[in-house]
Amino acid sequence: PELDARIIPHNIRHGAILGSLGQLRAGQAMVLVAPHNPLPLLGQIEAAYGDGVQVSYLEEGPEAWRLKLARV
Repeated sequence: PELDARIIPHNIRHGAILGSLGQLRAGQAMVLVAPHNPLPLLGQIEAAYGDGVQVSYLEEGPEAWRLKLARV
């Protein structure tokens, strides 16, 4: 699935993304579309999941960043 974070209100964006990621099982992945390079979010993901999530950049701006988030 693809989650476009650009349409999620800013004050709940990280919670919605982390909740979606939490629904994935090992071996599953989702594509995140963000309005900027989501470095603070990636820090939260690393704190919550450690090495349990692989991040791959599919597109790097300037208007959208697309990342594949895979549960391992």
